[in-house]
Amino acid sequence: QVQFVESGGDSVQPGGSLRLTCTTTQTVTHSYDIAWYRSAPGKEYEWVSAVTPGGEKLYAASVKGRFLISRESTNNTAFLQMNDLRIEDTAIYYCNVWGRKRDWGQGTQVTVSS
Repeated sequence: QVQFVESGGDSVQPGGSLRLTCTTTQTVTHSYDIAWYRSAPGKEYEWVSAVTPGGEKLYAASVKGRFLISRESTNNTAFLQMNDLRIEDTAIYYCNVWGRKRDWGQGTQVTVSS
């Protein structure tokens, strides 16, 4: 069974917004911290944000104030609302259990360019 499926990526101009969706399993949605990671071209995975089952949210300094993470029980999903996107946000975005560095999904491409 595929544990993480990401969607919602697109090409946008600087200052634009996107909302990414992470579809996962019931167990992950209700019991684990869910995190968003990103991989820029030629670079390793970078932690972006995390949300606990209780709704606590944490953000990397590079995205704090611009991105909002959330999770919903319905359809076992998590989201990443990305506002005021910058060129340096360009990357493939992945969701996963926070701290896990394996079993990556396909990711979704976010491209920010003028």
